[in-house]
Amino acid sequence: MKDKLKVAVLLENHPYDVIGFQKMLESFDGCECYPQPLDLFVRDGDGNNEKYDTVIYYNMNIPLPKEDSPLDKYLKEGLGKDGQGIIILHHALLSFRDLPLYTQVCGLGNRGGGGIFKYTQNQKVDAKIVDTSHPITAGVGDFSLIDETYILGEPEEPGNHILITTDNETSIKNIAWVREYKGSRVFSFASGHDNRVYANPAFRKILHNAIFWTAGKI
Repeated sequence: MKDKLKVAVLLENHPYDVIGFQKMLESFDGCECYPQPLDLFVRDGDGNNEKYDTVIYYNMNIPLPKEDSPLDKYLKEGLGKDGQGIIILHHALLSFRDLPLYTQVCGLGNRGGGGIFKYTQNQKVDAKIVDTSHPITAGVGDFSLIDETYILGEPEEPGNHILITTDNETSIKNIAWVREYKGSRVFSFASGHDNRVYANPAFRKILHNAIFWTAGKI
């Protein structure tokens, strides 16, 4: 592929295995991935943040953005602009818990409100592909991960299409789904805690496929 996809990878306010995560990004053929803090991404002038084919959100920003701040303007005006792809990974599902706009983007109505949130580490997650025909899951069979699981509301928002489920009792049942937001393709995946996940071939293939699908290339 002559022209590689440009992927912004947004990181902020949550620790992660930097080396393992970077090795995973470098393994993706046909992609150039640019890790950067969310704050710098939204402040990148001259429309540079619009030049990416897809944006992976791997940040966890809890406080609501201040009105008319660069972040506030980006969330209201930049997200979903011109069909730019959106991938929301693991703890990024918890960002901006009380912001309805972000709920519309990720398709998860309850992201820890009402005291229901719980996380459990080092869980064996048996992932079942429920839509084997979707481009993101194409060529991937059922697989298992050792991961951190979340109890949240289930992704039951209108427009969600479920791709992957699990029967682990410490996790939401539906762990991966797709939807649209302002004409952009969105992929949300509750998995992705550390290198035991990053190094998993099935996880890598799904995320790699998701980059191309959200970018509208498959």
